[in-house]
Amino acid sequence: MKRSIEILVLSDIHLGTYGCQSKALLKYLKSIDPKTIILNGDIIDIWQFNKRYFPKSHMKIVKYFLNLIQDGKTIYYLTGNHDEMLRKFNGFELKNFKILNKKVINLNGHKAWFFHGDVFDVSMKYSKWLAKLGGVGYDLLIVINSVLNFMLIKMGRQKYSLSKKVKNGVKGAIKFINKFEETIVEIASERGYKYVVCGHIHQPNIKTILSKGNEVVYLNSGDWIENLTSLEYNNGQWNLYHHDQNDSDDIDNDITEKNYKEINDELLNEFQINEI
Repeated sequence: MKRSIEILVLSDIHLGTYGCQSKALLKYLKSIDPKTIILNGDIIDIWQFNKRYFPKSHMKIVKYFLNLIQDGKTIYYLTGNHDEMLRKFNGFELKNFKILNKKVINLNGHKAWFFHGDVFDVSMKYSKWLAKLGGVGYDLLIVINSVLNFMLIKMGRQKYSLSKKVKNGVKGAIKFINKFEETIVEIASERGYKYVVCGHIHQPNIKTILSKGNEVVYLNSGDWIENLTSLEYNNGQWNLYHHDQNDSDDIDNDITEKNYKEINDELLNEFQINEI
């Protein structure tokens, strides 16, 4: 039996990168039955996209979402910085699927504000090239971490997160996260929002913050690279879901590369077309 969920929030999946834990995500998606899905940015990583790498496990995620749309599920795709090219399609709507930069939903008489969060990231706003350079380094760290975890599991030991160790050990990173949260909550309070839901910083969290005399619930859906988390809303309550990272069956250890020609050949075969 699948768990019923009123609202599911996913962000920072980063399809098209080596760090994406697509097998774990697909296993999770098949275990739930969400009514509304909010894909809150950085779903497809266009920044780090490698035309030689888009494995079947990543394509299965895309197909699964397409099937959910066909099944009548409401899906909002809110753009992030890594998939910012889609922002030119802001407002695009096809049946129950819509691309937006932000979304406001009424929940039990309170407003919930959904957006990715990069708009409040100073490093994104003023030094995009530096942010992209950091993204390359982060992706390389994830690749190294994937190899390390594969070896640890073969040895019967638990997985280890190098990226978490680096972030938690850098005072500047902790200061940045705190400032990011404070800024978002302050603006949400000024605009009368009870809930503010974002992603971007790969730091899953649910906490209530007092700002300018108002209590604002700050929620961050985390990511599907290192934390494997999502936000679930049911019966007036928000919960942070954590996927079991030590399940060896979920690990993306297949680094077989697939180029555009192979993907195109599969597409032609699926439509039974020999030539275009």
